[in-house]
Amino acid sequence: MDISNKLSRISSDLLGHYHEVAENGNSAAYPNVDQIVNTILLIRKAIFPSYFNEALESKPPEIWLQSLLADIHQSLSREIKTALLKQNDGGKAPRPASEISLKLLEQLVSIQQLLHKDAKAGFEGDPAAKGIDEVILTYPGFFAIFAYRVAHFLFLEDVHFIPRMMSEYAHRVTGIDIHPGAEIGEYFFIDHGTGVVIGETAVIGNHVKLYQGVTLGALSTKSGQKLAGIRRHPTIEDHVTIYSGATILGGETVIGKNSTIGGNVFITKSVPHNTTVKGT
Repeated sequence: MDISNKLSRISSDLLGHYHEVAENGNSAAYPNVDQIVNTILLIRKAIFPSYFNEALESKPPEIWLQSLLADIHQSLSREIKTALLKQNDGGKAPRPASEISLKLLEQLVSIQQLLHKDAKAGFEGDPAAKGIDEVILTYPGFFAIFAYRVAHFLFLEDVHFIPRMMSEYAHRVTGIDIHPGAEIGEYFFIDHGTGVVIGETAVIGNHVKLYQGVTLGALSTKSGQKLAGIRRHPTIEDHVTIYSGATILGGETVIGKNSTIGGNVFITKSVPHNTTVKGT
C-alpha cells in the first residue's frame, strides 16, 4: 500500500471514530482561539491606551480609540455569534451577538475602574513595586485579573467557550488559573501568582491578597457533572491575606473578615473573623 492510500485510510478511521465519540454532532463551528486571544489583547489596549500602544501619539486619541473599539466589536461579535450558534445546536442564535459585544464595550469603563483599584492594591501591597505603572505593565497577577474581569462579564452573559478561552490564555501565560465564574471584589491582588487556582463558585470579597500556590478549590469532585451549579468553592471575606501554598476547599468554607491564612495550611472548615491560621 502506498503512502497516499495509507493516509486516506488513517483519515477515514480518524473521522469515523471522531463522529462516534464527539458529544456534539452539529456542524456549527467553534470560536477561534487565536481570534479570542487577539481580542483580549486589543481590549487591554483600549483599557490602558498609553501603556500598550506605541502608535498612540501618531493619531488623535479619540480617533485611534474609536477605530480600535470598532475592530474589537466586529471581531468579538463574530466569535460570540459562533459560540451562540454552537450553544443552540446549530440553530438560530437566541440573541444578537452584536448586542452582547457592544454591551461589553459599554462596560469597559467600569472594568477599567475596577482594574485601577486592583493595580493600586498591587502597588500598595508590594514594597518591591516602583509604581502602579509597573504593576499594570509587568505583573502576571494583574494580567490574570484583567483577563478574568473581561471573561467574567461574558460568563454572566451566558456565552459559552469564549470566557474559558480568555481565562485559559491568561492561565497559560501566567500560571494563574481563575475560572471566569468566580465572584471577585475590589482591590484584589495576587503577588507572584504561579500556581494560584480559583474555582468557578469561589466568592472573594474586597481587599483580598493571595500569594503563589494558593488553591481555592472544591472537595472531592468524583460525582462529576452531578455537582454542576452547586457551590463547591470557598468564600473569602474582606481584608483577608492568604500566604503561599495554602489550600482552602469546600462550598461551605468561609474565611472570615480580617483573617490571615499562613502558608501551606489545609483548610476545609470555616475560619472566624480576625483569625490567624498557622501550620503546625
